[in-house]
Amino acid sequence: MQSVQGSQAMTTSGSSLPSSTKAFIKWALLATVAIINGYATVLMYSRGETAFALLTVVLTALALYIFGSKKTYAHRYIYPGIAGMILFIIFPLVYTVGLSFTNYSAKNQLSFERAQSVLLERTFQSGDSYPFSLYQTDQGVRIVVEGENTRYATKPFEFATLANDSLSLSPIDSVEGQKASLRDVIQNRDALGELDLALSGDKTIRMSGLRKFAAIQSLYSLQDDGRTLINNKTGETLKPNDEVGYYQPVNASGEFVGDTVSPGYVVQIGTDNFERVWTDDGIKEPFIGIFIWTIVFSVLTVVFTLFIGLILASLVQWEELKGKSIYRLLLILPYAVPAFISILIFRGLFNQSFGEINMVLEALFGISPNWFSDPFLARSMVLTVNTWLGFPYMMILCMGLLKAIPDDLYEASAIDGANFIQNFTRITLPMMIKPLTPLLIAAFAFNFNNFVMIMLLTEGGPNRIGTTEPAGYTDLLVSYTYRIAFEGSGGQDFGLASAIATLIFLIVGALALINLRMTQKNEH
Repeated sequence: MQSVQGSQAMTTSGSSLPSSTKAFIKWALLATVAIINGYATVLMYSRGETAFALLTVVLTALALYIFGSKKTYAHRYIYPGIAGMILFIIFPLVYTVGLSFTNYSAKNQLSFERAQSVLLERTFQSGDSYPFSLYQTDQGVRIVVEGENTRYATKPFEFATLANDSLSLSPIDSVEGQKASLRDVIQNRDALGELDLALSGDKTIRMSGLRKFAAIQSLYSLQDDGRTLINNKTGETLKPNDEVGYYQPVNASGEFVGDTVSPGYVVQIGTDNFERVWTDDGIKEPFIGIFIWTIVFSVLTVVFTLFIGLILASLVQWEELKGKSIYRLLLILPYAVPAFISILIFRGLFNQSFGEINMVLEALFGISPNWFSDPFLARSMVLTVNTWLGFPYMMILCMGLLKAIPDDLYEASAIDGANFIQNFTRITLPMMIKPLTPLLIAAFAFNFNNFVMIMLLTEGGPNRIGTTEPAGYTDLLVSYTYRIAFEGSGGQDFGLASAIATLIFLIVGALALINLRMTQKNEH
């Protein structure tokens, strides 16, 4: 008995060491992760990336909570899924919605502090220019500047070992050494451009050309309030206009006058981007037209692909048809070929000058349609190509649903003398519509955002005339948003693009809810 108790005690004491070691390793790893991510968070926040810093904090805190607490440790296996959902779904969505309330664009993408520092780094030539030459001496390189009546030179130095960006000029009578060629000046242009040469008095000159130095002064001076700038060249007073995100001159009454000064900075503008969609005719009219076309495109694509897919599914399952497997394989092939390859092939086939489709039409009927420049023909082409790409998927769905319908129903219908139209309307369609409805809604939502199809085939063209932002007759909302974000006529307007993307999310989200409701009804 004593031996058994002794062995149990030895087992217990022996197992305590590995357990403590595992706990130490776990907490050491968690502490390391916390320190590394904490350091990364501080770096991102210091560089103005507040959103990404907050994301890092959330993911790190969630990991420490799940892996560090005994109550939540059992849920550690779902952490990658939760982190992925936050990183790839929730964060981009929240970030996009946040951008929609700002003026973020190609002209306004800096923080206020960074925009201010850029302006303070600007200089202008405030005095006479001075010709200069480089001389190579035994002690090193010397810069010789020709004044009005005096020649000045620096002490000998080496570009490779130059410790600072400021050198003093001293009057000289003559200089020894060999004068460097223009090629040597060009080779050392970057180093020379960073040099400030202190002339007599408080005057500083800087390189202003391959053969000249000139008196340089800061264009703007920061005032005591930390926000106001004085233009040292014109004497104007500039203050930040937080309504537009730019520095702008002010008059004696403090009112903003004149043109804004770039670069701009990011500011919150409320719902202005959403209001622009409805108040700016150059955006409202194409937006409404593109929205209607997006709905029509999505609905017609679903209708056409379903109609063709259902007919073909019925044909390839016709019992008297020979070689059904071959036909089935040939009809599924368009679905197996990558979509971008098929789209590019169709783009060549519809080419107005060299496409095979126009060659056939011209040979048979003497016509050569302008597929890419006529709005109606361009839309017809887009629908045709998208129907070709989508009907195999619908055919596969319909084949499976047709197989699921009991043959007894058709046999009973035949006894009653029903024809094929009555069979379709009273048996086939009612039996297929419930399981098919969620799939049709999903197909509608997919085509609602069919970006690849539009950009590869027409790039949104033909373009609309008189719009504020680039817009085309075949643009869908998603491609219209892309063009605003990256091809905007007034600069890349990410704020407006984010506002439209938010509207698209609300529409597609509503479709997803409808899809969910339909699915739940079908389950009951």
